[in-house]
Amino acid sequence: MDIERLIAELTVEEKAALVSGTDFMFTNPVPRLGVPSLRTSDGPHGLRVQREGGDNGVSESEPATAFPTAAATASGWDPENTRRMGEAIAAECRYYGVHVLLGPGVNIKRDPTCGRNFEYFSEDPLLASEMAIGEIEGIQSRGVGVSVKHFALNNSENFRFMGNSVASERTMREIYLKVFERIVKKAKPATLMCAYNQINGTFCSENKRLLTDLLRGEWGFDGLVMSDWGAVRDRVAGIKAGLDLEMPGDTAVCRRRILDAVGDGTLDTADLDRVVRNVLTLVDNYAAPSDGTPVDFDAHHALAAEIAADCAVLMKNDGVLPLDTADKLHICGEMFGRMRYQGAGSSMINPARLTTPEQAFDARGVKNHSIEECDKILVFAGLTDEYESEGCDRENMKLPEAHLNLIDGMIGTGKPVIIVLFGGSPVELPFNDGVSAILNMYLPGQNGGEAAARLLFGEVNPSGKLAETWPMRYEDVPSHETFGKSVNEVYSEGCNVGYRYYKKHNVPVRYPFGHGLSYTTFERSEWVNDGNAYSATVKNTGGRYGAEVVQLYIEGELAGFKKVRLAPGESATVTITPEEKDETVYSDEYTVPEEPPKYPITLESRFIDLRQTFMGRILFKAVIGVSEKQRKKALKLTDGPEKENRLKGAAFLRRVLESNSLRSMSMTAGSSMPYNYACGFVELSNGHLIRGAKAFLTKIKVPKLPKEENVK
Repeated sequence: MDIERLIAELTVEEKAALVSGTDFMFTNPVPRLGVPSLRTSDGPHGLRVQREGGDNGVSESEPATAFPTAAATASGWDPENTRRMGEAIAAECRYYGVHVLLGPGVNIKRDPTCGRNFEYFSEDPLLASEMAIGEIEGIQSRGVGVSVKHFALNNSENFRFMGNSVASERTMREIYLKVFERIVKKAKPATLMCAYNQINGTFCSENKRLLTDLLRGEWGFDGLVMSDWGAVRDRVAGIKAGLDLEMPGDTAVCRRRILDAVGDGTLDTADLDRVVRNVLTLVDNYAAPSDGTPVDFDAHHALAAEIAADCAVLMKNDGVLPLDTADKLHICGEMFGRMRYQGAGSSMINPARLTTPEQAFDARGVKNHSIEECDKILVFAGLTDEYESEGCDRENMKLPEAHLNLIDGMIGTGKPVIIVLFGGSPVELPFNDGVSAILNMYLPGQNGGEAAARLLFGEVNPSGKLAETWPMRYEDVPSHETFGKSVNEVYSEGCNVGYRYYKKHNVPVRYPFGHGLSYTTFERSEWVNDGNAYSATVKNTGGRYGAEVVQLYIEGELAGFKKVRLAPGESATVTITPEEKDETVYSDEYTVPEEPPKYPITLESRFIDLRQTFMGRILFKAVIGVSEKQRKKALKLTDGPEKENRLKGAAFLRRVLESNSLRSMSMTAGSSMPYNYACGFVELSNGHLIRGAKAFLTKIKVPKLPKEENVK
C-alpha cells in the first residue's frame, strides 16, 4: 500500500470517514481506492465476535475459547502462559477474520473493589507489564494486532465515563503510566486505546500531553491510538492531541466537525493527514484476510485448563490437600455446578466448551456423601456476576451472604472444610481460621472445573502466587473512604498502592502480595549481587514435582521474578538483572478541583442523574427499559448457559446505561442516538421543552460514507 499516494488522492470527506469506525467493530473502507476495512473484537482473554446481523449485545457471539482472565493468569507469574494463550487467541482471530483484538487491559489495581479488576493483571506495574507483554507478543506473532487499554488512570468504574483522575506527576510516572511505558517500549503494540476519564481535568481522548508528548515523544510509540467506545468528546481537539481513530464511529457530529474545521482552517490539513497516515498504516499492517485455517478448539480447551491449573493460588492448607481418592467427600456450594469462569461485561465470551467442577468430578467417579458420612467437606463459593461486573464498582469486599452462611454451617460440623474460591478480586475471609484449606481459582476460564479437580486431587501441584494483596477488611484499603464515590477520583495515597502501602504503614493483611503454597517444599539461597545482576539457587526439597516463583525485591519493591519448575531434589540457579531505576524527581503535588454541580443536567452528567427532574425521570425510564426488555426476554428462555449469558448481558447493559454520560452514550450509539438527541435530552431534562424539540429536529448533515457511495 502506497500510503503517501493514498493520502494525496483521498478527499477530505474520505479522510474524515477513515479516522472513524463504522458498524460498531469495524474501520471504514474506501472502496474507490482499494482501502479495506479492519475488524476489531472485544478480548482480552478470548473473542467476543458478533454473529452477522447481531445487535452487538454482550451475550450473542460466535463460540470461542474463554481462557482464564488476567486476574488468574497474573497469579501464574509466568509470561509464557499469557504468550501461549495469546497465540491461541490469535488463531481464533484469524479464523473469524478479526484483525485487532481489544486487549489486554493493563490498568493498575488501585482498589480491590474496582468492578473490572478481573480484567487487569496486578497492583504492581512490573508484574502487570511483564504478563501483558507475553500476551501481546503471542497475539502479534501470529499477525493479529492488539489494543492495549485503557490509557490511562482508568482504575474505577462508577464514574469512568466522565470521572477526573486527580494524581501527582510522581504517582502517575512511577505507578500508573509505568505499566504502559514498559509495554510500549518492549512489546511495540499495534494500538493503544485511550480511556474515557479525564486526567487532572483533561479528557484522555484530547490530552496532547498524554497521547503525543509522552506516548510518542518520550516513549517512541509509532502505532495507532484509538478511543474507547464512546470516549470522544471533541473530535477536532482529539485529532490535534493525537487521537487517530474514533470508535465505534458512525457519529455524524464528529465527521461534520472535522469537515467544518478543515474548511474554516481551524484544523490544519497536516494534522488530519497525520492521523489518516496512522490509520492507513494499521490497515496496511493487519488487513490480511482470514486464512481459513480451522481452529482446534479441543486443544485450546486443554490449554485453558493447563494455564488455569498453573495460576491457581493455594492460599491456605493445613495438610488436608491434596485429596485422596479414598476420601469420603461432602461437596456443596453454588460454584460447583455453576462455576463462575469469566467476568461480566464487554469481555464476556460464548465458550466453545464448558467444564464445571461437577463435570470434572463426575468424570473421575467422585461420589458426594452426606455430612454425617464424609471425611472432608468441599465448599465451592465466590463472587457472582451480581457482585462484580464491568460498569460499576463493588460496594464492599464481602462474599454473598448465602455463601458465608453455608461456609459457617459447614465449619459447624467439626469436619475439615476446604474452600474453593471463584471470583475476580479479593474478598474478606472471616472464616479463614475455621477452615483447613483455601484454593483460589480466580476466574479460570471455560475449563476451570478440570483445573480445580486436578489441583484438589494432586494431579497438578499448585504454584500460583497472589498478584495483589488480600487485605483483612476493606477498611484497611487506603482509598476505601472515597473510591468510586464522586467524579473527582483523588489518588491521595500517591505511590503507596497495594503492598507498598501495607508494608510502609505496617498494616496486617490476610494474604500478602506474592503469597502462594505448594504440595512440595522449596529452599532458596541468599541473593548474591555481582554489582549488576542478582543470583540465587532454589531447590525442591519435597517429594513432588512443582514450580516456585523466585521474587526479587529491592527497597521494598518488586524488581524481578522468575518461575522455575523442579523435580524432587532438583536445583536451579536464577539470575535477575533489575532495570536501571529512573532517577528523575517528579512532583508530588496535585490540585483537587471542585465537584461539578449535579444540576442543571449537562452532556457530561451521569444518566442516572436525569432522575432529578420530572422529564428526566421519564427519559431515564424509557432508556433503561431497553435493558429491562432484554432481561424479561432472557427470563423466558430454558435454564442453561444461553439464559445465564443473556441475563448477564441485560444486567451489564443497565449498569452501563446508568453510569454513562449523555455525550458518551451518543458517541457509542451512532445513528440510534445521534448527538442532537443527546442535546435534546439535556434540554428536556432541564425543563426546556421547546429547545429540546428543536434539538431533536435539527439533524446533523454529513456526506455519504465512502462505502455507501456506489450503493444504489
